[in-house]
Amino acid sequence: MYYRFGKVFHFISVLVFTVSFLYIYASLSDIVAYQLDENGGFLKSVPKETFFYSGIVLFIVLNVLMIVPGKMIENGSTTNLKRIFPKGEFLSDVMIAWIYSFVGIINISLTIMTLFIHSINNQNEIASSQYNVFFYLIPVLFVVWIGGLFWILIQKFKAVQANSL
Repeated sequence: MYYRFGKVFHFISVLVFTVSFLYIYASLSDIVAYQLDENGGFLKSVPKETFFYSGIVLFIVLNVLMIVPGKMIENGSTTNLKRIFPKGEFLSDVMIAWIYSFVGIINISLTIMTLFIHSINNQNEIASSQYNVFFYLIPVLFVVWIGGLFWILIQKFKAVQANSL
């Protein structure tokens, strides 16, 4: 049951990234800056198409690499995965939910980074300094989610150890 919440969060994060990325792409000029000098001029920049295609490729690669283990656990692709994460077990459900929600956190992080690039290039709307909170929030979310992974693994080790006795 919990894995469904993770899947919904992942799906919503994919939609949020897609909509925001397409909006940002449409509003950018032909040259996209990703670093400014102290005077507000473009220090480092790339063409708009390079930004778009590299962003899409990064998004797809990260999502595929992170979702494949979740799908393998969910479908029981190998006999070892079927044995370690049997269907219907609470910890298997929580592990699948963790994987999908972690990919959702990565997607939200990518969305925040693209919004930051949008703020650098369109300084009339939102100042790039207003994103400082988000840049502190991203590592906190990663630490919390990694801590959750360790909790799941510790619970799984305890369950395996209890079954072997």
